[in-house]
Amino acid sequence: MVVKACVKVEEKNVQGSSGSEWGKVSAVLFDMDGVLCDSEEPSRLAGVDVFAEMGVEVTVEDFVPFMGTGEANFLGGVAAVKGVKGFDPEAAKKRFFEIYLDKYAKPNSGIGFPGALELITQCKGKGLKVAVASSADRIKVIANLAAANLPLSMFDAIVSADAFEKLKPAPDIFLAASKILDVPVSECIVIEDALAGVQAAKAAKMRCIAVKTTLSEETLKAAGPSLIRNEIGNVSLDDILSGGSGGYNGKIQGPQFPYMSSQNTTEKLTEENNGLLQKTGTSNDRVFSDGGVLRRDIVRYGSLGIALSCLAFTISNWKAMQYVSPKAIWNVIFGINQPSLKQKEGESNMERIQQFVNYISDLETRGTAPIVPEFPAKLDWLNTAPIKFSRDLKGKVVLLDFWTYCCINCMHVLPDLEFLEKKYKDMPFTVVGVHSAKFDNEKDLEAIRNAVLRYGITHPVVNDGDMYLWRQLGVNSWPTFAIVGPNGRLLAQVSGEGRRKDLDDLVEAALLFYGRKKMLDNAPIPLSLEKDNDPRLVTSPLKFPGKLAIDVLNNRLFISDSNHNRIVVTDLDGNFIVQVGSTGEEGLRDGSFDDATFNRPQGLAYNPKKNLLYVADTENHALREIDFVNETVRTLAGNGTKGSDYRGGGKGSTQLLNSPWDACFHPVNEKVYIAMAGQHQIWEHNTDDGVTRAFSGDGYERNLNGSSSSSTSFAQPSGISLSLDLKELYIADSESSSIRALDLKTGGSKLLAGGDPVFSDNLFKFGDHDGIGSEVLLQHPLGVLCAQSGQIYIADSYNHKIKKLDPADKRVSTVAGIGKAGFKDGASLEAQLSEPSGIVEAKNGRIFIADTNNSLIRYLDLNKEEAELLTLELKGVQPPTAKSKSLKRLRRRSSADTQTITVDGGSSNEGNLSIKISVPEGYHFSKEARSKFSVETEPETAVSIDPLDGYLSPEGSAILHFKRPSPSASLGRINCKVYYCKEDEVCLYQSLLFEVTFREESPESNPEEITLAYVVKPKASTNSLQLPVAG
Repeated sequence: MVVKACVKVEEKNVQGSSGSEWGKVSAVLFDMDGVLCDSEEPSRLAGVDVFAEMGVEVTVEDFVPFMGTGEANFLGGVAAVKGVKGFDPEAAKKRFFEIYLDKYAKPNSGIGFPGALELITQCKGKGLKVAVASSADRIKVIANLAAANLPLSMFDAIVSADAFEKLKPAPDIFLAASKILDVPVSECIVIEDALAGVQAAKAAKMRCIAVKTTLSEETLKAAGPSLIRNEIGNVSLDDILSGGSGGYNGKIQGPQFPYMSSQNTTEKLTEENNGLLQKTGTSNDRVFSDGGVLRRDIVRYGSLGIALSCLAFTISNWKAMQYVSPKAIWNVIFGINQPSLKQKEGESNMERIQQFVNYISDLETRGTAPIVPEFPAKLDWLNTAPIKFSRDLKGKVVLLDFWTYCCINCMHVLPDLEFLEKKYKDMPFTVVGVHSAKFDNEKDLEAIRNAVLRYGITHPVVNDGDMYLWRQLGVNSWPTFAIVGPNGRLLAQVSGEGRRKDLDDLVEAALLFYGRKKMLDNAPIPLSLEKDNDPRLVTSPLKFPGKLAIDVLNNRLFISDSNHNRIVVTDLDGNFIVQVGSTGEEGLRDGSFDDATFNRPQGLAYNPKKNLLYVADTENHALREIDFVNETVRTLAGNGTKGSDYRGGGKGSTQLLNSPWDACFHPVNEKVYIAMAGQHQIWEHNTDDGVTRAFSGDGYERNLNGSSSSSTSFAQPSGISLSLDLKELYIADSESSSIRALDLKTGGSKLLAGGDPVFSDNLFKFGDHDGIGSEVLLQHPLGVLCAQSGQIYIADSYNHKIKKLDPADKRVSTVAGIGKAGFKDGASLEAQLSEPSGIVEAKNGRIFIADTNNSLIRYLDLNKEEAELLTLELKGVQPPTAKSKSLKRLRRRSSADTQTITVDGGSSNEGNLSIKISVPEGYHFSKEARSKFSVETEPETAVSIDPLDGYLSPEGSAILHFKRPSPSASLGRINCKVYYCKEDEVCLYQSLLFEVTFREESPESNPEEITLAYVVKPKASTNSLQLPVAG
């Protein structure tokens, strides 16, 4: 790293410029060639080489007049001057880039100007947005920044020539950069070296600092820049923020006004740059982005750029290097084999498929489709024995799915793969999952097996832990699909989610083409499904439990039994109380506890005031509400469709969600905060008006901590917990492997532990290291809990540990687990877990943990001198059954939280049962949650009790009449659910069971008056209420 000189005696300062005249600065737009990169001379030399191959003699000086105008003009201008006939600018550009990349701009070759990295870092440190705004094509931008050791991730935007017809000196590139950064042109500073660039800045009404790396001062003065410096190493932060202590001051005439160019320019830019440069909208709402960059964009332009860039960065972040291959770089620069996937207006589906058939035919005729390399023999397989292209897959159309199981986008495409597998079930077509791990833990075969079981994957999966196929095919993002013909040739490569129709039409076209050629073989591939060999399906009543919530006052633990698609409720000793979604069916159905269905629910949040449980119903893309008073389930937001709305503001099923993963209830403002993993945001649901909207995060997948909701980005947030003072949310930001604090007033965030504090796009800073703040290494944490002690507990999922974070000094230490997946009880630092996810705190120093891959509930006992990790024995919890059982039949077993009172019913033929329930002094029966009763008899025909159910009076009473058709002994059960409250505090719940034993009937008995009396008592003092702050 070059240290910037502090003395600038060589500069010629012509005229001063006061800070007050200079005005506000919010963004810096850097030209590339001649400003960031000392690439003008290498570019001219590469140009000389291009013309030399044509037999045309030119010199480097011939290119000077055309510098800064884009490669087509740069080469075309010299060709016109030299009178080159038949000059093909596109062919010349391609050859120019080949020579330039191979000969002059190799990664880390040191073409960066001294001081460039330091100045960019200083700008970022001051909160300025920075962008590259260059007339060069993206190929050259990527290569130059890599050669200059400048990570792409440092820049908020990169605007290149590819998307524009008018290049510098036209203002289009600078105006587009202003729009993308969402910064007015009046607050943008341009740093340029070429006349065309200075002129473009003036045309855009932006201030410009010119550097003398290419042209003389006198030449630059003619264009009228605001300041002139020798080179970027002599540009100071003071120059940018206040115009410096002096410099050439050619004031730009005319008013300063916001960007007013047509919207078409920005739309075209967004479309042609493949989603990297996203259009930014404006709104009065907290969140201002119209949408986020998908994982495929971040990985392609973020991790790829990181891996190719700054040598020091790469050494300290070596994990990112594993995703880069020469083939991937070539694919990014020159593209890959695939047909145009954009459906033409008016084009029928059959016409589109025929276009794909023609494309495949052309590939086969020209013989240009590459052979897909064979799977290495050493790789492990799941759901099948090892298979080969040359043997098992010969004669089949194969869809390779490059995935990693942490990836939310990879989860989103599983229904698409299932759709294709069902549609082409009896045809020579197969899906093969190529698991290419991001995290170290994901390379473990057992971890992948758990993911295959958790996601219900039934096609062959290969563990490509060393990323052999990934590199050979030049894959650079998750998920990526490769379609392979029956002869083993690569037909097309498609990235990203939402590609079901593209894949469907390509597969159909391939089956049509090769079927006509008699090249298909429909012999089935032998499968041995992992789900048929999983002992946990027999030994545990739970299946991959995800999250937990707790009702401390009423002694209840709520468990999202995710892969059983239900919510299980036990007491804090593990005794069964009730289940919601008793059949285990996947679905989105409201109704009674028996009738309701879920789809892999995760996060839970309890509302103690109203006895409600909020459920992040992840794969239904919905927020659900469980009402324990009325024993019903209803949907608050979402309708089963994955949304892409980054703002929200709707109500009910009209407001679509995207893989909500966790939830947290705020007891004061009565809002439910949602970790929206699918689109990297935090949302809020207002329980008063039913509106659900984005609260924080712009939707870009990155680890960016800003001062407001619109300047903050998350990366698959998966855990959420409320701080003790109720002013912050603690977020387990899983893909950035960090814990962050979110300000509930501003929507801005700050880093507490883990993650990369400098490069927001670097999602590869992970590992297992305790320490302080950003020196801490976590690995895909999924759960976070703010305990009553103020300490923050972390479910460090892929490290198989529970860690503790002190928010005061940001120190992190391990409290349970050895860093290796397994199951072992005992001393906490010797015990083992397997991808723990949910975490909540109970009274008496216990922390409950959803030990997901072990399909168990564990608890950390902190009361002992040496903390212990133990397993909660679940008593009375059964796996769901396909045929629904009634809840009443389940309750005959007497739930663990039920107080049973035995009453002598006497021997009379008939009479009254008078329920009289009392509450302690200072308490009253709840007005919102009405107490109620229900009746069961045994045998059913031996005694009749009327009514069979109803509500207790506001005083806690009810009168029931009984009559005995049979003289034999019988039993009446009166179940009472009692809800009572103390003023201004949460309500309590008590389940009572009066067992009335009727003796053999006496012929001469009179009508009986039987009193069923009970005084409920709080289980804990409400003065020591423990707010449910777990996530």
